[in-house]
Amino acid sequence: MALSVRNNMNRLFGFIQKYNFSRRSLCASVPSDKKEASVDCRVFSGIQPTGVPHLGNYLGALENWVSLQHQFPLVLYSIVDLHSITQPQDPEQLRANILDMAASLLACGIDPEKAVLFQQSQVSEHAELSWILGCLTSMPRLRHLPQWKMKSKQKSEGSVGLYTYPVLQAADILLYKSTHVPVGEDQVQHLELAQDLARIFNNSFGDLFPEPRTLLSSTRKIKSLRDPSSKMSKSDPHNMATISVTDSPDNIALKIRRAVTDFTSEVTYNPDTRPGVSNLVTIHAAMAQISVEEAVSQAKGLDTGVYKTLVTEAVIQRLTPIREEIEKLRADRTYLESVLLQGTHKARVLAAPVLKEVRHRVGFF
Repeated sequence: MALSVRNNMNRLFGFIQKYNFSRRSLCASVPSDKKEASVDCRVFSGIQPTGVPHLGNYLGALENWVSLQHQFPLVLYSIVDLHSITQPQDPEQLRANILDMAASLLACGIDPEKAVLFQQSQVSEHAELSWILGCLTSMPRLRHLPQWKMKSKQKSEGSVGLYTYPVLQAADILLYKSTHVPVGEDQVQHLELAQDLARIFNNSFGDLFPEPRTLLSSTRKIKSLRDPSSKMSKSDPHNMATISVTDSPDNIALKIRRAVTDFTSEVTYNPDTRPGVSNLVTIHAAMAQISVEEAVSQAKGLDTGVYKTLVTEAVIQRLTPIREEIEKLRADRTYLESVLLQGTHKARVLAAPVLKEVRHRVGFF
């Protein structure tokens, strides 16, 4: 036990020495040739603990996360449970979902030795910085952000937490002096708020935060299998609309077989006129790791019914090892908790000196 503690302390001390957290990051851009980024580059991204991710999460975010941990010297991935409680949550289910998400991230390829994987609520600096940044922005600025407009319409009235959700997002990013943030197109405006708040803070209290840049995923957005006009979502009421990364091969085959297409048998790619078929092509290309053009070429001479079998095979081949690893990790709760605890320690090492400097600059003791 003593040797294990000593080894953990040595790793943590090495982590502290590797990064000089007091300096402002000067990273300018991501290398186009995918060589290692500058030592000053830092990536942050978060995902809500909604349980096991679906295919859209995997292709739209997690696959890219795995790649980024090999390109950047410092990468932080947070299970953002503070964000999740803007909607009502069952406490026991939330705890289970946090561990399920941790298992899913590890199974998808996140390496806790290369990336800092942690639970947001365990690093209290997030909430404190969010309050300080919230005092630097205005209500009209938040009111026009898409998260509030979309969610408040669904609920007729949104919570204060939902209203200030983007400020907490900005705090998540700036707390680690992040230089790059992988986001979907629907989150770009929220990142712009983080950039604005970095500028406002720097102008008011002195240069401290870099302005984070977007890293947009190259994968096209995955659509619902039943309604290709909307994105794939776990909240979709139709159980045939979404493929979970833990779905069995039989379930995957059934869902793809019932996917909405059209009355033209030939497989072509045109999202505007043939959204259903084009969604299948997008999925096929992404899962087979080929271009859309190559996917269409492989479908030449096949009708959409037969093509669905080809898509099914590509999805099952990629997801089967992930599903099996998730099942294995779910059975080892102690390991999952230890990974998150280790990540929390590393995140606190990063966050504490930044918040200390923020507190001093705004006038706190």
